[in-house]
Amino acid sequence: MQLHFSPSMRSITILSSNSNNGGFIDLMKIKVAARHLSYRTLFHTILILAFLLPFVFILTALVTLEGVDKCSSFGLWNRNMYILFFIAGAKISRIMGLWLHSKLKYCLGRRLGPRLLGRVDDSERLVKDFYKVLNQVDTEEIPDGLKLPDSFSELVSEMKNNQYDAKTFGFMLRAMMEKFEREIRESKFAELMNKHFAASSIPKGIHCLSLRLTDEYSSNAHARRQLPSPELLPLLSDNSYHHFILSTDNILAASVVVTSAVQSSLKPEKIVFHVITDKKTYAGMHSWFALNPVSPAIVEVKGIHQFDWLTRENVPVLEAVENHDGIRNYYHGNHVAGANLSDTTPRTFASKLQARSPKYISLLNHLRIYIPELFPHLDKVVFLDDDIVIQRDLSPLWEIDLGGKVNGAVETCRGEDEWVMSKRFRNYFNFSHPLIAKHLDPEECAWAYGMNIFDLRAWRKTNIRETYHSWLKESNLTMWKLGTLPPALIAFKGHVHPIDPLWHLLGLGYQNKTSIESVKKAAVIHYNGQSKPWLQIGFEHLRPFWAKYVNYSNDFVRNCHILET
Repeated sequence: MQLHFSPSMRSITILSSNSNNGGFIDLMKIKVAARHLSYRTLFHTILILAFLLPFVFILTALVTLEGVDKCSSFGLWNRNMYILFFIAGAKISRIMGLWLHSKLKYCLGRRLGPRLLGRVDDSERLVKDFYKVLNQVDTEEIPDGLKLPDSFSELVSEMKNNQYDAKTFGFMLRAMMEKFEREIRESKFAELMNKHFAASSIPKGIHCLSLRLTDEYSSNAHARRQLPSPELLPLLSDNSYHHFILSTDNILAASVVVTSAVQSSLKPEKIVFHVITDKKTYAGMHSWFALNPVSPAIVEVKGIHQFDWLTRENVPVLEAVENHDGIRNYYHGNHVAGANLSDTTPRTFASKLQARSPKYISLLNHLRIYIPELFPHLDKVVFLDDDIVIQRDLSPLWEIDLGGKVNGAVETCRGEDEWVMSKRFRNYFNFSHPLIAKHLDPEECAWAYGMNIFDLRAWRKTNIRETYHSWLKESNLTMWKLGTLPPALIAFKGHVHPIDPLWHLLGLGYQNKTSIESVKKAAVIHYNGQSKPWLQIGFEHLRPFWAKYVNYSNDFVRNCHILET
């Protein structure tokens, strides 16, 4: 640092230069007042300025450098300021001057140099070029005959060997991604089809159980004993008892429903189960409950063929459904043929497959609409599906005042999940059909089949069955989906009384994210959906709630290799 005094002593020039570092010069000129300035004052002023100027220089440089990529000085500032207080006065200017000079020259040169020369940073230019190539690749057609590698590592290897340009690389990457997306999509649809077949088929163990029990019925008199015993027959129409109705051809599932109801009941001696099955399963179902009584509860097993009322004259719709080739092909035919999978989401496809389950044209599935005629002496019953488990005493259901309504059911439009508990009429009906649009409200709340309280006295005063028949006759597969629920939604319109959702938790066969805590709290849990607990596709963490009521030590169950999982 050099000081130059003007001949008149009216100004002082402070000059800091360093020839070893490119001749960087700090210049400061101070004008001194002509009067009242002593040499002592001048000396102290020069001394203070000599001490402060390095700090001013440092602060100025740091502000300039702040924000420059890889040149941020914050950390270095703290470190050097720490050192600064331990270095003697003259050394401060020398050390900090050298450091800041080199740092400033590097950062300012890197930031301003290319711009002063009319150029941009290479990294910025490369990014812009890359975006340009990507836009071209996205808008242009993929070249014909482009050979695609099977993995990204192969792509990189080919890039190195063949020296592809960026555009060729982009086309290959796009083609690979589109190929993998198609394969994943096809795999997803194949998975859904396989799941549909698994859900529609009868597991080997359950089929074996039915055959062995049917054989037992023919050879074992005890398996053919009357159910219930003659002295208990009057109780089958006694309205002081709690009557459950179960319609199924699945013996194992029926055993779980009955066993769970009896074990969960506070008064099992007041329970009467009416189990209805088809002709081919009747003998096996009868054998199971004859050989495995659930006393003190009462169980009656009846086949459809044993109901005199169930004639073709009284059930004309079912005859039409069974004989209509288009409808039978809809449920049993090729579900992929004619379907435009490219415009269909996997979820939509899964919903359509669910709607095409063959059970929807089974008489057992439509039987619930005829309960008042099948049980003319009963006043109030609880209808149960075979894919439910009872976890709490259900006797309070008979105390619920339905307010003159026919059907006590849980509404399914009050929840947040899309699969089960946020359903309104628009989810089931085709409102582009003029008849549907004319008679129904798309925002009306749907309700659940599977656990329903039916007031049969009120039902017999309505035309619910006739309404069900007339709408089912009108259906030509374009008005609604999902089997028996849509016509029931129409037939019971205005006759439904909502009950507390804690009585009936649905969706255990649809979504594996069902809350375990919610499952534990519910009185009845319902595995509606494809993932039944007796199938391999059932959700593992939800199966134990069902499996706990299976008697795996039973000889018939063990011999059919129905194993606890």
